[in-house]
Amino acid sequence: MHKENLHCLLCGTLLTEQISWLTLIQTFPTTICTKCEAKFEPYTNTEPDHRALYTYNEVMKDYLHRYKFMHDVVLAKVFQKQLHNVLRNEKRMIIPIPMHPEKLVDRTFSPIDELLIAAKLPYEHVLEKTTTTSQSTKSREERLNTPQLFRIKGHVKHTDYVIFDDIYTTGTTMNHAKKALLEAGAKSVTAVTLIHG
Repeated sequence: MHKENLHCLLCGTLLTEQISWLTLIQTFPTTICTKCEAKFEPYTNTEPDHRALYTYNEVMKDYLHRYKFMHDVVLAKVFQKQLHNVLRNEKRMIIPIPMHPEKLVDRTFSPIDELLIAAKLPYEHVLEKTTTTSQSTKSREERLNTPQLFRIKGHVKHTDYVIFDDIYTTGTTMNHAKKALLEAGAKSVTAVTLIHG
C-alpha cells in the first residue's frame, strides 16, 4: 500500500494517511488533523427534541466565518463523518433550514445543504424562507419577537420530520420551522444542529 499526502482543511498541516483496504472502504477520508479536531468542543445534549454536536467556541466561530462568509465551501467536509454518524439511521425525513432565494444568489451556495451533501445524507426542501433579514443581525429580544420566518413550499405528509440547521442560539428559527410544519400536518418535528450557541 502507498501513502497519500493530504492537508488539514483548517490549518494546512500535512496529513499522511496510510492507504489500506480499510481506508479505501471507509465512507469518508480524514479532512482535518487531530490537533484541530481536538479544539472543537462536543455539546452535552439536555433537550429531548433537539440534538447538537458541538458548542459554539472561538474555534467554531472562526470555522463558521470561513465556511459561510468567506465562501470556503470545501469546509463542509470537516464534519461530514460526525453528521453522517448522527443522522445515517434517521427514519424521519431531514428538512434543512432554507435560505431566502435572494440570499442564496448572494452567497452562491447553501451552507446547510452542503453540510448534508458532504455527509451523504438525503434531505427534502419543504420550507421556504419569507424574509431576507438574517437572525444573526438581531438582538436576542428581536429574535424572540420575530414574525413567522417560513412558509410551506412542498407537501407535508402526516409523518415525522427532523429539521437540520448549522447553529441553534435562541431557538427562534427552529420554533418557527417546527410550527410551520406542524400546522401543515406534520405528525412530529425534532431538530438537529451542528452547533449549540
